[in-house]
Parts: sequence; C-alpha cells; structure tokens
Amino acid sequence: MFARQFEPGLRIALVASHGADRGLEATNDALTYAWQHWARVSRLDNPAGYLYRVAQRKARRRRLTLRSVLEPPDTRHPWIEPRLSEALAALSPRQRQVVVLVESYQFTFREAADLLGVSVSSVQTHLDRGLEHLRLVLGVPSGI
Repeated sequence: MFARQFEPGLRIALVASHGADRGLEATNDALTYAWQHWARVSRLDNPAGYLYRVAQRKARRRRLTLRSVLEPPDTRHPWIEPRLSEALAALSPRQRQVVVLVESYQFTFREAADLLGVSVSSVQTHLDRGLEHLRLVLGVPSGI
C-alpha cells in the first residue's frame, strides 16, 4: 500500500531530476530504504518527502547525472514539441522537477512542495521561472 501510494510521485520527481534510468534507480533505492527502515519511516509526517531526500543523497553519492529527461519525441505524435526534451534539460533540476510535477502530472502546489520538501511559494517561483525559460527557448509568447 505504501509503495503504491508514494512510488509514482517519487518516480516522477526523480526521473525529472536525473533522467529515466537513473531516476528509476534512485526510486528503487528510496523504496528499498523505506522497507529496511519501516519502523522509522512509517511514523514520519511526510514520508514521501523524506524518501525523496534519501534518494537524492544516494544519487549524489553515486554521482548520478542527468542523461535525458525525455526520450526523443516520436515523430508520429505531432503534438510533442521536438525541442522539449532539450529545453527541459536546460532547466535547473528543481525547476525541471516542479514543471514536470505540476504541468505534466497535475500535482497541486502543496503536493509538489510536500514531496520536494520546499514551501508552496518556492514551488510557485520555480514553476514561474521554469515556464518562462521554456517559453523563451521554445519561442512561445508569454501570454500563452
């Protein structure tokens, strides 16, 4: 039940930060940690946020790097901006995480803030800056 509830958010945030392969590996590390330390993790107010930080620490120790946020777009799907992957990769890790969580997966600001261990206003700031950068890189007017 715990993994079913928290795995999707952890996976999305970690893949947005580290790319698909490394993000999935970090997600598995976090869930393994939760299993091994269940007595402690189960009593936390924000277990997903705690496990996110555990995964980030483990990822840094392994010197994980962003390889690819998204796979190259499939040309059969014309609604995917071909430069989106490159534009997302150019964002800061936190901006990329917030943009993916809020815009792609429809997390509320509160849900994203709790998962990432930041304030709601910080989520708003990272989202605004990330979207502005994407608009600039992709040549989209600000009013859209």
